[in-house]
Amino acid sequence: FLGPRNSAEPLAPPLPSIRGAMRAALASACRARPLVPRLAAGARRSFVHTKPPAGKAVIVNASKYDLECDWSALGKVAEFTRHDDSTQAEILERVAGADVVVTKELPVGADLISKFPSSVKGICEAGTGYNNIDIEAARKRGMVVCNVPAYSNEAVATLVMTYVLNFSCSMFQQQQRLFEGNRDSFTTGMVGGGGTVIFNLPHHEVQGKTIGLIGGGGRIGLSVAELALAFDMRVLVSDLAKPKRDDVEWVTIEELLETSDYVSIHCPLFPSTRHLMDSSKLQMMKKSAYLINCARGPIVKEVDVIAELKKGTIAGAALDVQELEPLPADSPLFSTENLWISPHIGWQRLESRQKLVNTTIENVSHILNGSPQNVVS
Repeated sequence: FLGPRNSAEPLAPPLPSIRGAMRAALASACRARPLVPRLAAGARRSFVHTKPPAGKAVIVNASKYDLECDWSALGKVAEFTRHDDSTQAEILERVAGADVVVTKELPVGADLISKFPSSVKGICEAGTGYNNIDIEAARKRGMVVCNVPAYSNEAVATLVMTYVLNFSCSMFQQQQRLFEGNRDSFTTGMVGGGGTVIFNLPHHEVQGKTIGLIGGGGRIGLSVAELALAFDMRVLVSDLAKPKRDDVEWVTIEELLETSDYVSIHCPLFPSTRHLMDSSKLQMMKKSAYLINCARGPIVKEVDVIAELKKGTIAGAALDVQELEPLPADSPLFSTENLWISPHIGWQRLESRQKLVNTTIENVSHILNGSPQNVVS
């Protein structure tokens, strides 16, 4: 779908019911989508697609995008050039005469923006976070910056709850023990037929437990709240914007940390939130509590998480995002006990990826038509 949204459509539609969300996901998964063949390892793609356009768009790092999704609609709204990767110098060459620059997680700083040609009207970040772009520098050049604010709400929320459910039964440790040939969880402590089993790993219900959502008043946070409430959990939210819901509790961050069994981070990365979760905050949490970060890596001070886990300050942590991505091979995160990491997979479900593509194309179309949407600058 291209073109402006219905003006009557609410900016933040009500969250769907769990059943409705499942139906929508199944319907979306069943729709056929054209596939774009994958390139051989190390291959680079650079080509021009021409259609009667409204302007010119340049994708500067297509290797970060999902080529299994359908990008064909972009050719209907713009002449576009796509490059797998671009150095800073190559970006300047490739944006010559362009109206829109499309990027994903690529640093676009003030120096680079200052050298963009006057033809550039906007920068489209193909994702929600836009801390890689110097917004003030773009504003000074009269360029709008657009993002994709709501494409992965359900996917990220589901990953958060996946971690909650795994923590509740120590699934990671149980599985690792079996992989190592340790079957003690089947038999430890059993004497004859009437002994007792020694349970030395946490295993508890999630019903009745408390999940605290830092910055949880936004779309993803409230999607997590919806799922947590379906499990009969108590939901605490600490955010500058108080959510208009009667089934969650608005609290200070201090009360949230002191009370929650699970603490999940959902605030954006700003200078004020960088290293928000450091030792001082971790030490407010219950010893039995778990930290989950599926937002932005630098919100958590990783060296402090490692230190507090070693001291047993909290029970465990899960980081889908890290301060440095991709993680270096020698990162201490790999060897820290009770710490689980995943390679920034929260947004990666196929349905979410297609939403990202569709909205990115809409953003390009709206900039070219002089009515930009999803503007962050």
